[in-house]
Amino acid sequence: MSISIYHNPRCSKSRQTLQLLQEQGIEPEVREYLKDVPTADELKQVLAALNMSPRELLRVKEAEYKEAGLDNPELDDAAIIKAMTQHPKLIERPIVINGDRARIGRPPEAALEIIA
Repeated sequence: MSISIYHNPRCSKSRQTLQLLQEQGIEPEVREYLKDVPTADELKQVLAALNMSPRELLRVKEAEYKEAGLDNPELDDAAIIKAMTQHPKLIERPIVINGDRARIGRPPEAALEIIA
């Protein structure tokens, strides 16, 4: 089982989700996505696994959201994904990935849905 987590060690939910996985005996591949920024193609794969649109994955309370004009409903998916690659802080976290399935760890227990 190859499980990975898009992790921000400064985020309490991200830390809690990682700890929960470890308590289950799972040592996921940890990707600190703020340092190792996902490509547009990687984000598209994650979005498909989450069954979400790019807009649904945005952290709308971040300053970069307003600064980049991402509240504009006219923006297409490609523009939103590009903004997330330029400002990875905009990506909701943590994201746990298991094969072609993924969950956002909010609450942390949601990640357990894809661990079988």
